Amino acid sequence: MIAIVDYGMGNLRSVEKGFKKVGIDATVTSSPQVVDDADAIVLPGVGAFRDCIRNLTDLSLTGAVIRSIQKGKPYLGICLGLQVLFSESEEFGRCKGLDIFRGKVVRFQIKEKVPHMGWNTVNIVNRPPIFSDVPDDSYLYFVHSYYVVPEDRSIVAATTDYGVPFTSMVWKDNVFATQFHPEKSQGLGLRILAGFGEFAKKA
Repeated sequence: MIAIVDYGMGNLRSVEKGFKKVGIDATVTSSPQVVDDADAIVLPGVGAFRDCIRNLTDLSLTGAVIRSIQKGKPYLGICLGLQVLFSESEEFGRCKGLDIFRGKVVRFQIKEKVPHMGWNTVNIVNRPPIFSDVPDDSYLYFVHSYYVVPEDRSIVAATTDYGVPFTSMVWKDNVFATQFHPEKSQGLGLRILAGFGEFAKKA
């Protein structure tokens, strides 16, 4: 069973429907126990980094998420679910993240319109197993004003260009996280969710 972590932010039902469309069992939950018991976890999110961390903490979900990752459970982070993996964000002042990966979350300083919203290409740098059916330079859907800057470049799975090149996906071992939204990316997005479900079955 895949637990979709409900901390009050994000397109939870869209993600749940996406998994169901590809025949994967996924349950939306705000229970730390359910997250602990799940075979894999998904952390979606849209909104402010600080609010996300506060809500996870208030619902006692922070420990469950970190434990799941440390135990080697497959993890899929989407948008904020990518950003909170890092050490800190500069959004609305410095805010500490989960520190799974060293690095920071910074705002776009570009002439293009912010937020970066809409379809953009994803250049695969290090192809993760959940991307087995996704061609390089595929168009996927983005909505964000901030992006991650990993200290360890070996975790960068894909990049995208929007005024500047930025990390649009990371992957290390059991952890996959995307700045784009698979649940909003139509057929290709469903392939990514299906790929994560297949990876979780084998884990």
